[in-house]
Amino acid sequence: MIFNSKKKKKIGLALGGGAALGAAHIGVLKAIDEFDIPVHYVAGTSIGAFVGAFYAFGKTWQEIEDFARDLDWFDVSRLSLSKYGLLSNKKMNSLFRKILGDVTFEDAKIPLAMVAVDICTGQKAILKSGNIATAVMASTCIPGVFIPVDSEDKLLVDGGIMENVPVATVSEMGAKTIIGVDLLGRHAYKKPGNIVDILINTINISIENSTKLQTGDGNIIIAPDLSAYNIIDTDQTDGLIEAGYTEARKVLNHHFG
Repeated sequence: MIFNSKKKKKIGLALGGGAALGAAHIGVLKAIDEFDIPVHYVAGTSIGAFVGAFYAFGKTWQEIEDFARDLDWFDVSRLSLSKYGLLSNKKMNSLFRKILGDVTFEDAKIPLAMVAVDICTGQKAILKSGNIATAVMASTCIPGVFIPVDSEDKLLVDGGIMENVPVATVSEMGAKTIIGVDLLGRHAYKKPGNIVDILINTINISIENSTKLQTGDGNIIIAPDLSAYNIIDTDQTDGLIEAGYTEARKVLNHHFG
């Protein structure tokens, strides 16, 4: 389906999870900027919540790229002695506060939501009020790797296990045309090198099939080929941005060109 007028329908952007592969989102944002596509709603899961938060607060793709180039797992995590996880991602909270300030969802320039899961009940938690930094911590909290975020009697973990590409969430916000970015749709798995690799691969394998069902027909899905990239290596930003940009240009040209 070709959308001849990008102004007639409210457009929602659903940014999916995929750990370090999330740099590809920056390339997608670059293409969206070049096509001058107005984004009215943003929903993000895991690394998609991380990137989506900056975008919803008015950061350009260039600014997000500059930040991503300096980012390392050790910038957002530390070893943990907790029985609930190997690492803590509390450092992400301070990083967000440093860049964006002590902001809430209500302060966003574009309406924003993030997806997490209450590991106690198995219920999806759509985060759309309260502190942004805490919500990003929750949505990016890979179970077994990071300590769950304790919020309002809930233990929140990475929303990818429930809705990795949050097309349903952004639709519920009011979007009629949805651009979804699936970082794992064409990802190739490699032999794990450590326990973190094993945990991440296990989770990602479990969500792939459900993502295909959830994205459904009628949505614009950008799924760049990221098979050459490691899911936890942050030293591959340039290639990931280019892969996201190239695929987004091709898909968006078909619908908005």
